Amino acid sequence: MRRGGAGGPWYGRDVDAEQILEGLNEDQRQAARATRGPVAILAGAGTGKTTTITHRIAYQVATDAFPASQILAVTFTQKAASELTHRLAGLGSEGVDARTFHSAALSQLHGLWERHSGQPVPAVLDHKAPLISTLANALPAPHRFLPRRELAAEIEWAKNRMATPGNYLVELERSGHEPPIPAELMLRVFDGYERRKQTNGTLDFEDMLGLAIQMFDEHPAAAEAIRERFHAFTVDEYQDVNPLQATLLDRWLGDREDLCVVGDDYQTIYSFTGASPDHLLGFTERFPSATVVRLERNYRSTPQILGFANELAAHLGGFRKTLEATVESGPPVLARPIHDVDEEVASVVQAVGRLRAEGVALEEIAVLYRINARSEAFEEAFASAGIPYQVRDGAFLRRPGPKAVLHRLKRPPAGSVVEVVDGVTDALGFDPKTEPDADEEVTRQADLARLRAMAEEFERANEHGNVAAFVEELGRRFSTEHSARGVNLLTYHRAKGLEFDAVFLPRLLDGELPFRSGRAKAEPDEERRLLYVGITRARTYLFLTWATDAKTTPSPFLDELGVRTPAAPRRPSSARIRMPKAGGPVLERLKAWRRSRARADGVPAYVIFHDKTLEEIAELLPKDWADLAAVSGVGPTKLERYADEVLAVIATV
Repeated sequence: MRRGGAGGPWYGRDVDAEQILEGLNEDQRQAARATRGPVAILAGAGTGKTTTITHRIAYQVATDAFPASQILAVTFTQKAASELTHRLAGLGSEGVDARTFHSAALSQLHGLWERHSGQPVPAVLDHKAPLISTLANALPAPHRFLPRRELAAEIEWAKNRMATPGNYLVELERSGHEPPIPAELMLRVFDGYERRKQTNGTLDFEDMLGLAIQMFDEHPAAAEAIRERFHAFTVDEYQDVNPLQATLLDRWLGDREDLCVVGDDYQTIYSFTGASPDHLLGFTERFPSATVVRLERNYRSTPQILGFANELAAHLGGFRKTLEATVESGPPVLARPIHDVDEEVASVVQAVGRLRAEGVALEEIAVLYRINARSEAFEEAFASAGIPYQVRDGAFLRRPGPKAVLHRLKRPPAGSVVEVVDGVTDALGFDPKTEPDADEEVTRQADLARLRAMAEEFERANEHGNVAAFVEELGRRFSTEHSARGVNLLTYHRAKGLEFDAVFLPRLLDGELPFRSGRAKAEPDEERRLLYVGITRARTYLFLTWATDAKTTPSPFLDELGVRTPAAPRRPSSARIRMPKAGGPVLERLKAWRRSRARADGVPAYVIFHDKTLEEIAELLPKDWADLAAVSGVGPTKLERYADEVLAVIATV
């Protein structure tokens, strides 16, 4: 029992250290009790990561391992830092400093830089766009039309890897990284940006960390002041640490080892920022005496969903983690070929409508896609169906391409709607033959093409329509979006850290996931991790779909999931997504048949068919061998051996 003490005010509360551990599972308790030395918590998706680290920090304080004021907890977002502070207060551990890397660095600079360098801390830029804009305008066409945030992101990638304009090209060659524009042009923008920033006497967000590192290297007394202040460190989402952040963490730590890192190498999906799972994967090499705890008990998803996640995990490498379900069994995961992309969108909207009718809140449904360009078709389809939606990454009309077009249409030149829209999009760099390397430019070009197509549609339907009427029509076609309401439309990257009752993963195609465009070919390992993140966002319902027209090829990751990818039926309507059912008389009869057949053959039941295969058969109710062949897990051998018996069971129910 402890009260008050060096950990800060406890407001009269008596806290028993062992009470802090109540409600934790055995692995979480092991992590919480490891209060000293290097600790790596390998936390699988949905395994209670935040609960574990907050209880561990509270246990450190309650057992007097460290006073609260000597602990620095580092997160990647201010929201996560606030959540950590709130939870720690609920556990009686006020006074722990929870910050992002950037917030901690800026705080330390304000406290120490002027004292040790004699210079004031420079002002911090809100964002990079103002300094980049004129540099981008000077680029040759079509590169000058690239969204400024793509250029800013490339500068951030370089600085997060501690590259300067002087060694930027060397770093590109060493890493194999593809910039969004030709390397020499990107170097010109990077160098010009750094020069302007220096002239203005300002810092950007990466400079905060770089200047803090410089301060600690050039002024040992400043480093000693931080090491006297903080004796223990916890770093959340350690798989996303980049070289710049890792270097700052090294300066804070010095030669000490009281560092706890928490992360999941399976969810490293931000390499475009310079992040790498190597820091997490190499932790035990740096600290051979480290305590390593795996969290594998999942509190989010059904066994059916985790079965898919674990299938993919076998191909992810790194630290092996097999997620174990703690929630009840649910409906089977549905993996379906769809006739074409348009039919796929319609199928998703139809399935969402049925989920809504069954009581699933729209806000608990998510549609994930690889790049922002894919949201437009779903936005328009949901709006047409009167189903509210929210776009987490920027709705169609708010994205750079459409936004620029709408701005110019406020005072349009003379001409028909098609002539005006074609002219405006041409002026904005529309090029149907281009194969952009950058995700954002792929989206911008696709958005401009879509606006041209909609202008043609509008003109065919409205012989005397004008530009003002076309703009009004656009507003109506995309009018169902409401802030924080409706179905969630978002990219895989934005979905990380979120969870939903139902998740749709459409467009599982080669070239889409893994993504490929122009010279850019995404790293397959990271793309596979993106799919893993998408799968593990789902609590109860998970739908995987892909188009099978002549222009598409299913994603190779489907094979790794054990999903067969037969051609879609010739009649598009028969390929619509059907609602999964967790059980029912058909499934029970199929399981009874499987038990009988397994006994007769002297083999385990799963050798006949896995549960998820029977669940899919019960949901589809195949009428013949062709229908049965489309079921995942029914190969040619099993079709020959069991098809007639299975079809007979279905026919008798």
